[in-house]
Amino acid sequence: MQFLQLVISGVAQGCIYGLIALGFVLIYKATETVSFAQGELMMLGAFGGLAAMTMMGFPFWLSVICAIAAMALFGLVLETVVIRPILGQPAFSIVMLTIGIGYVARGLITMIPNIGTETHTLPVPYKDQVWNVGGLVLNVEQMVVIAATAVLCALLYTVFKYSKIGIAMQAASQNQLAAYYMGIPVKRLNSLVWGLAAAVAAVAGLLLAPITFVHANMGFIGLKAFPAAVVGGFGSLPGAIVGGLIIGVVESLSGFYLPEGFKDIAAYIVVLIMLVVMPNGLFGEKLRKKV
Repeated sequence: MQFLQLVISGVAQGCIYGLIALGFVLIYKATETVSFAQGELMMLGAFGGLAAMTMMGFPFWLSVICAIAAMALFGLVLETVVIRPILGQPAFSIVMLTIGIGYVARGLITMIPNIGTETHTLPVPYKDQVWNVGGLVLNVEQMVVIAATAVLCALLYTVFKYSKIGIAMQAASQNQLAAYYMGIPVKRLNSLVWGLAAAVAAVAGLLLAPITFVHANMGFIGLKAFPAAVVGGFGSLPGAIVGGLIIGVVESLSGFYLPEGFKDIAAYIVVLIMLVVMPNGLFGEKLRKKV
């Protein structure tokens, strides 16, 4: 029973890692760049939900919808104003830009009096509730994380599989130049991808907030989500979720069974092993070049 409790806890945490890793993969597939601002976008989404609930007095579900929509719009504007002008420059420049965006976002939140420097509780209706199933004690907050992740994955699968926008995104991710020549608006799709990645990050923040509280430094969890994207395969959307689950479960088990402190490095040990055994990740594409 104790082992199952640890696995369920790890799966819930892994779902958060997987959702943030989804943002990494979406942006990488669309623009072949890595955004290290995903953790801070998650943090902004959590603060957006907090502001809607506590300051504006919106009900829970309306606050969630408003926070996700606001972050999607923020992602669109961010790509158009900040990211797009630097596309085509060396990858290192874009990586440094996204790191800078993360620092700016965290600094701006910290500058807000009585909000940015405090730790806040997100007032969700299922706070501190538990279910007793047999001998298992299930935390409702963790069950909501798992259920919401499953629903979101099914929704994204449907969009990419059956909608015109999703199919166009897949085409652009495979070959942007060919997609452009076929009449696909690649620039507009890139903006939509950034908006989608920001919205997914907001979902992750709203799911994580009831468990770990809302604070300016909660975006550092993105450093654990990056190994999840590497383990799953940086070009695979299902791989992001699977990689997140692996990292979450390994972290949960190592924190209980192994010496103190091992939990903090478990994710990176898994990445090192994966890079040795399967450098492209579990679902990564194998690229071959003829010389």
